[in-house]
Amino acid sequence: MKPLLLTHFTATSCAGRGLHATFAALREQRGGLVPCNFERADLATWIGAVDGVDAQPVRDDLRDFECRNNRLAQIGLLQDGFADAVIAAARRYGPQRVGVFLGTSTAGILETELAYGKRDPESGALPAGFRYAETHNPYSIAAFVRAFFALQGPAMSVSSACSSGAKVFGSARRMLEAGLIDAAVVGGVDSLCLTTLYGFNSLELLSPEPCKPFDVRRNGISIGEAAAFALLERVTDANGVSSESALRSDAAILLLGIGESSDAYHMSSPHPEGLGARLAIEQALASSGVAAHEVDYINLHGTATPSNDTAESLAVKAVFDGTPCSSTKGATGHTLGAAGALEAVIAALSLREQWLPAGINTTQPDPQLALNYQLESRPAKLRTVMSNSFGFGGTNCSLLFGRADYLNQDTSQ
Repeated sequence: MKPLLLTHFTATSCAGRGLHATFAALREQRGGLVPCNFERADLATWIGAVDGVDAQPVRDDLRDFECRNNRLAQIGLLQDGFADAVIAAARRYGPQRVGVFLGTSTAGILETELAYGKRDPESGALPAGFRYAETHNPYSIAAFVRAFFALQGPAMSVSSACSSGAKVFGSARRMLEAGLIDAAVVGGVDSLCLTTLYGFNSLELLSPEPCKPFDVRRNGISIGEAAAFALLERVTDANGVSSESALRSDAAILLLGIGESSDAYHMSSPHPEGLGARLAIEQALASSGVAAHEVDYINLHGTATPSNDTAESLAVKAVFDGTPCSSTKGATGHTLGAAGALEAVIAALSLREQWLPAGINTTQPDPQLALNYQLESRPAKLRTVMSNSFGFGGTNCSLLFGRADYLNQDTSQ
């Protein structure tokens, strides 16, 4: 595939609002998980909530979209100058030439939970003010972002469980390569709700303590929430002219490869040998032309459940030999449909800052998994970084990012 430029990117999670706060948390090896205090959730687990979401309603002209998920999205869009970058792209290309591709798992289902509690006692009707299409509907997040910027290009939501926020990069890439758009807002947004918390509790997948990915004592996930976005543009236009901001510095970040697979092994369990995960990893490498030994760091999916971490370790070991890796879910929690986007941004941030993030909370990596799991954050020379996202039902996606100096060196030889 032709590389794509991440013109701008941003992330908001319990680890912090914006890139500065996120990087500080990763550098200092601290996270934002706290004992569960989500309203009406009486569960012995830890969560990753973004502070102050309910105190910041959506913009007045978008009040039909009012819900926690869209409030979180708005907070994320307003970090790191990201909104200004999207507005500038719409002016440069035209609003009809900027697409929106966002991942989510439950969107604003919390709004339906609240409405259900207020239904009419006789008829069972939901409150008259409840707006399913703008809140609960999975497309609502894409519709909200599209309306937020008054964009007119293609817009879609991807809901493929925990790979949603990664697979949108593939959707955007196909639109860009087909010439249907010139820029794409990609990302993922998922927010806390009772459906998610109690659903994973019913599956016996919640950890009673902060999650410990790849630890010998790992015992489940910690649910988090996040909003993460990137603006994708071509490195060169149809005439071969470099994008205005493309490759202006060697620290520019590129999307080099994408791998997608669907092993459909089981509704909720991964293939025990990591088959689909390995196929996604191999496809990402093949589409980029990057060899496995050239990957400097892997941001693992790393949910901290026994079966998921075991399957992923088998997939990684089948392709890589001792590549440094870690899961950042110990800092952010598992943000479900937003996880792929959040960790893609963390991968890009690691490349920009030349910093290898540790997997916090993990103290004793499981020796049976035999990965080069990083327990200490440290500076590192990173030119290419892979981010893995593997969802329920075997919907898998691996993304490969690289610095512009990697591409420059490669094309100059």
